[in-house]
Amino acid sequence: MKAYRASVLYFAPHSEGPVRAVLEEDGLLVVGPNAAGTQVVQAVGPYRDLASQYPGVAVQYWPGRIIAPGFVDLHVHYPQTNVIGSPAEGLLPWLENYTFPEEKRFVAPEYSAQAATFFVAELLRNGVTTALAFATSHPQSVNALFTEAQTQNMRLVTGLCLMDRHAPADLLNQPSAYGRVDATEQSLLDSETLIQRWHGQGRLGYAITPRFAPTCTDAQLRGAGQLAAQYPDVWIQSHVAENKDEITWARELFPQSRSYLATYDDFGLMRKRAVYAHCIHFDDDDRALMRDTGAAAAISPTSNLFLGSGFFDYAGADRVGFQYGLASDVGGGTSFSPFHTMLGAYYVGREGQTKQGLSLSPQHLWWQHTAGAARALGLDGSQGQPAVGNLLPGCEADFVVLNPQATPLLARKTARAANLDELLFSMIVLGDDRLIERTVISQAI
Repeated sequence: MKAYRASVLYFAPHSEGPVRAVLEEDGLLVVGPNAAGTQVVQAVGPYRDLASQYPGVAVQYWPGRIIAPGFVDLHVHYPQTNVIGSPAEGLLPWLENYTFPEEKRFVAPEYSAQAATFFVAELLRNGVTTALAFATSHPQSVNALFTEAQTQNMRLVTGLCLMDRHAPADLLNQPSAYGRVDATEQSLLDSETLIQRWHGQGRLGYAITPRFAPTCTDAQLRGAGQLAAQYPDVWIQSHVAENKDEITWARELFPQSRSYLATYDDFGLMRKRAVYAHCIHFDDDDRALMRDTGAAAAISPTSNLFLGSGFFDYAGADRVGFQYGLASDVGGGTSFSPFHTMLGAYYVGREGQTKQGLSLSPQHLWWQHTAGAARALGLDGSQGQPAVGNLLPGCEADFVVLNPQATPLLARKTARAANLDELLFSMIVLGDDRLIERTVISQAI
């Protein structure tokens, strides 16, 4: 067992009603192995109450620091690290001019490996301890990312990017080298091989990953849905309703579907553990479909602002009731930093819902990138699944140590915080990677 003394931030159990964060000013976090040998939180609370219950357990003391849950990134592209900050008129030109050319480079295993090493290090440096990530259409890119995440014992979900049309020929899924099956069938065979190799290995999970409906044929989407039915505990990830031109394109390609989102449902790709990025241009029927199938939205505010895609409708999501969480969406997103993402979400809430007068609370913003994102991912401890994104007993021991004095302005502002909301909002507005003093990952014993 190990124990850590500092201020400790965590979230009270949440079902209905407002999110409630708790800050123990002089707290103790006790971690130790569970029956499976994974380091989990054994206890959290005031130091004065807990210290005597764990005699002989060494306590690491971090005065002036805050222990907080590791962040959960619901949607990020590891092949797009080099694409951050590339100027474009919108989503589709950005893909053609920057993203696709970069992703072609991942055909080389050595390029995939060095990109994966940098990507995982950058996530951890920014306090992200769980991520749902896109790879490319090359199996070697998936293997490289899983290998690096396994080396770091990071909880990570990824999968082969499925795209068999409407992209550069050398980036589409490739047919069998022996000429036995076409590209579409080979992409599904490769996906199943990767599922069997990686899913459930340590802290790794597989996601069936159609890039987005317009780059997939009916046959590929149908096959992806069949894989999802065959492997009900894997994840599904894709994009939907991000950009109005993209929506028009999808509707032209799939006229039989009620909406762009409904296309995925028509092919069996809407269920729990299905996470769809963006979900901006929805009507209430789309929102109800998300709710009724148990799918979740990955909100990517810095990407949506950068590409001019639109604003996620928080009021509509909460009115109809479906799950969501925050995501960086690097490289359309402009930073790996959860603080930048939370601040972007605040802007989106203010600008996108001015008629409702929406102002997202600091506690709710922070929850969206930790416990809320974990719930959207199905990693909240329900139904026997692991729990991340919080520091309640039983949660995997992934956490960050924050230094509120990391910069002169942070030190000046946080010292004047009169309550928890003011403290959290100061860090959201002024924070970046300098605020993360260290990232601690749960280790197997």
